[in-house]
Amino acid sequence: MIDVIRAGLLTSVQDLGRHGYRHLGVAQGGALDRLALEVGNRLVGNRPDAAGLEITFGPTVLRVLRATRVAITGGEFAATLDGAPVYSWWSLPVQAGQQLTLNAAKRGMRGYVCVAGGIDVLPVLGSRSTDLGACFGGVGGRALRDGDRLPAGVSPASRARGFGPDAPAFGVKAPEWCKFIQVDEPPRRGRHAAGAAWAPPIRVLPGPEYDSFNAAAHDALWSDEWLVTPNSNRMGYRLAGIALEREQKADLLSHAVMPGTIQVPPNGQPIILMSDAQTTGGYPKIGSVIHADLWKLAQIRLNGAVRFVAATPHEARAALLEERRYLRQIDAAIAMHEARCAREMPVAVS
Repeated sequence: MIDVIRAGLLTSVQDLGRHGYRHLGVAQGGALDRLALEVGNRLVGNRPDAAGLEITFGPTVLRVLRATRVAITGGEFAATLDGAPVYSWWSLPVQAGQQLTLNAAKRGMRGYVCVAGGIDVLPVLGSRSTDLGACFGGVGGRALRDGDRLPAGVSPASRARGFGPDAPAFGVKAPEWCKFIQVDEPPRRGRHAAGAAWAPPIRVLPGPEYDSFNAAAHDALWSDEWLVTPNSNRMGYRLAGIALEREQKADLLSHAVMPGTIQVPPNGQPIILMSDAQTTGGYPKIGSVIHADLWKLAQIRLNGAVRFVAATPHEARAALLEERRYLRQIDAAIAMHEARCAREMPVAVS
């Protein structure tokens, strides 16, 4: 069991989302930074799709009521365990009664706390994710509150010496230190100086209505930096920049949309749909963020900037393969840790 001492700005139970229900109008949901959740689950011996806690900006304080292992991934929250600093992207042994504190994020926007066995709330439509808009899943379909108590499941890996509460801590390389996240892009053009503040490049496929926008809109999409406005949330990121105008302004029928779809409403300011987005929409789709870059969006702060880089379907598939290769490398590193613990930790004889 885990006691929520301080829930923070927006903390919710999330896994990898609900799949197979979009035809019924049910959002996918799930962790916005799915890569961070997958790595965190691996670090504590869970299945990659186990439920963890998504923490938005913090601060959040949790008390663990039984000996277990936890991992913190995602943004940098300057976390402490009973006041002692602990690292992100590490598997940490935690003893009963210890208090885990995630301070306000120093870098990034969202962090993930994974616990051995996962957060064992009741599944709804095959997922434990909290759908904040529809008010189901997680804990009563809502964000966590101070005083909540969360059940943790029993992980089969807890019997392995490498994942027990007495096994040593170990860590893996964070994605931002890996070459696979680097993006080849042309020199930035437009109104921004070469020394402008860094904005992460997000790869985008042109959308079905891309050609209905005029040349100035095309140039702005790829050249301008876009501000993530404060009225963004888990449903969508509303961007601010040069208004994107269409040459062909015919109305569209409602059509299917997915996380990553970039819609342009009449005011010309793009909206990137995120995990909790609706399943249909009527705004023209100028592009779509590739699947391998969606997790990067989750870490862009409000009032932060983003820039788009044109991608091809081949590049989108290659990026996803590189991400999967990174996860296989983590699996190999964890297997080496388990083998080392099996050699070095004696088996108790009763």
